[in-house]
Amino acid sequence: MTAPPPDERDGCAPRPAVRFDTSGRGRPRNDTVAVEAPLEIRVGAVPVAVVMRTPGDDIDLARGFALTERIVTDPAHLRSVRHCDRVEPGHAPDNVVRIVLTDDAPFDADRFRRNMYATSSCGICGKASIDRAMATAPPLPPADVTIPAAHLWRAFAALRRMQPIFDATGGTHAAALADVAGEIVVVREDVGRHNAVDKVVGAALRAAWPGPTLLPPVLLVSGRISFEIVQKALAVRIPVVAGISAPTSLAIDLAEQAGLTLAGFVREETMNVYTHPARCGIDADDDPIRTR
Repeated sequence: MTAPPPDERDGCAPRPAVRFDTSGRGRPRNDTVAVEAPLEIRVGAVPVAVVMRTPGDDIDLARGFALTERIVTDPAHLRSVRHCDRVEPGHAPDNVVRIVLTDDAPFDADRFRRNMYATSSCGICGKASIDRAMATAPPLPPADVTIPAAHLWRAFAALRRMQPIFDATGGTHAAALADVAGEIVVVREDVGRHNAVDKVVGAALRAAWPGPTLLPPVLLVSGRISFEIVQKALAVRIPVVAGISAPTSLAIDLAEQAGLTLAGFVREETMNVYTHPARCGIDADDDPIRTR
């Protein structure tokens, strides 16, 4: 397979479209869209996931996936993460990443073989999902960090200016990690918000963020906050998750049990804090924490 053209490597691709308006006439045009392509992640020779992602930052995505999906709990167990040099017929090398673990890294291959076929319709109830998440990652310590609301608003204002693929296509999500001053440490885009989260986690691990914790303490997402996003944050011990849009009920329930601060509808001067508001410098008895 030949290498994609430069624009596709940048996450964008041209596609023909017909533009219609109220006149009823169509006008042919070229549109710029976000690239979506499969990436297979393997641990050794074992396929553990196929994700539909925007190409670019694949190594960071796989590294972050290994931590947020609890393939390993310590990044020191990742011996190498790289694209496969040799793949089976029908596979493109750019679409397969192989993770090699250290000899002492525990790895349950059977668990990930089963998960390859799991979907959102698999019938697992919400309580079971929360129990499973809590079993693999203990609750976060209370009041470990504080990020004032004004710093969250500043971080989101910066994030809106750091999404070139979205600006070109309108078709991607963004995730970012920030410090308690509201300064963006790393930002990535992808057609899947969970992929964007894995990319920023992997990028921060690779860069060896010099803070007192493994990763910057605040995760920002540009869309809604699902259970999966909170689960990933909990797995890598990120205590604050904030989004521009709404969280789901199960995301709130997991955040409450896990001791994680969850904020939604973060706009210019308002936000809703759904769980553990003390980290935002807000007394739980204050009235305005859930108004917008």
